[in-house]
Amino acid sequence: MRNPEYDAVVVGSGPNGLAAAITLQQQGLNVLLVEGKATIGGGLRSAELTLPGFLHDVCSAIHPLAAGSPFFQTLPLADHGLKFIYPSIAAAHPFDDGHAAVLSTNMAQTLGSLGKDADVYRQLMEPLMNAWPQIINDALGPLQIPAHPFKMAQFGLKALQPVTSLVRRFKESYARGLLAGMGAHAIQPLENIATSAIALVLSVVGHLRGWPVPRGGSQQIAHALARYFTSIGGSIVTNTYISRLEQLPSHRALLLDVTPKQLLEIAGHRFSSFYKWQLEKYRYGMGVFKTDWALSEPIPFAAAACREAGTVHIGNTAGEIALSEKQTAAGHHPDKPFVLLAQQSLVDPSRAPEGRHTAWAYCHVPNGSRKDMTAAIEGQVERFAPGFRDAILARHTFNTEELENYNPNYIGGDINGGIIDIRQLFTRPALRRSPYRTSAKGIYLCSSSTPPGGGVHGMCGYHAAKCALSDIFKVRLQPLAGVTR
Repeated sequence: MRNPEYDAVVVGSGPNGLAAAITLQQQGLNVLLVEGKATIGGGLRSAELTLPGFLHDVCSAIHPLAAGSPFFQTLPLADHGLKFIYPSIAAAHPFDDGHAAVLSTNMAQTLGSLGKDADVYRQLMEPLMNAWPQIINDALGPLQIPAHPFKMAQFGLKALQPVTSLVRRFKESYARGLLAGMGAHAIQPLENIATSAIALVLSVVGHLRGWPVPRGGSQQIAHALARYFTSIGGSIVTNTYISRLEQLPSHRALLLDVTPKQLLEIAGHRFSSFYKWQLEKYRYGMGVFKTDWALSEPIPFAAAACREAGTVHIGNTAGEIALSEKQTAAGHHPDKPFVLLAQQSLVDPSRAPEGRHTAWAYCHVPNGSRKDMTAAIEGQVERFAPGFRDAILARHTFNTEELENYNPNYIGGDINGGIIDIRQLFTRPALRRSPYRTSAKGIYLCSSSTPPGGGVHGMCGYHAAKCALSDIFKVRLQPLAGVTR
């Protein structure tokens, strides 16, 4: 057999594809990264979507998991142009009474916003914050025997609860609403088992490190990863959309940063009938409707904390948020949807002309929805920031169909690569000894459709590459820093 042209080919240049390519290239292999679009990045792209000079994050915007990623922290990304900027308040959650609960690296500031529930919240969070450095690699990895079983069990017992159960320990609405807003990042009904995992991870990371934005847009994360990859010898090809294996150069290992739908299209003929059946049964979750605004001034939130926060969760009480998510999962479009809003230009002046601002927001909608949710989203913002509509200079929107056209991994507008409920938390995309291996030798899945799921952390790509290195190249990587296994 003739020597392959490449040791490994990675398809897709989202954060997981880039992480996989870097992990392989670091071992001295000859690695090619193939991207279908003209620019790399997947969900890490930025563009002038509204008016000239207003830079918007097309998909992901706030990056607590990127800044705290065990893999990304091993890379010299600052040397390749990446700078994170940290808002003084990571996230704020306004209520109809004019008050706002806050997530902050200053725990006293958070506790001061939670009224009578301050001590209960501290007792919930502090043990998890202390344990996080020891359990992060297991929390952001496949199901396995943890390095610190007792500490992981402490986390797991809380994380496996539905958010609706977790918040019952609080007496007042402020802590309940704050955690419900965190849990809504799970993009599923808050009554579902394990929705607390998302709420707790985001809260713990926020208290320990904050929720930063990359200076110059989310695209800068992708650029820094790509610059490092090419600096160690990697190759990148863009404008090459892969729909079948025959398009690829010869290789020993193939890693695909795609979801099961595209995986079947590209390589389904190579898979066993049982594995194909499992992929066909894979479930996608709710979609999102996204809006970007060019603004004449900062959003005039009534609560002062919201005017300092990089992220604002708009949903009022835990009950209102839970109802919104439940209705959406049932196929309806709530009149008062839960809205996730980012204000990058508050801390990054490069995002807008001097004196002007940008804002980014989305709400959840049924998968595949084409309904225009602009009025509902803006109504929710106006509810907590009277006069907001008067500051809008221009807007740009994406419905679920437009999001999928922009990024084929967003099936029906699902930005998590498949619903991350208890059935697909660790067994995504199929129940196998390793979720990254397909049934075809040498073909691996490295997308957010594998553990630990959505988010800009690169850990899906890292774990898939680690698996390929062991299987194909007989290279065993040492555990990432902080793991004693």
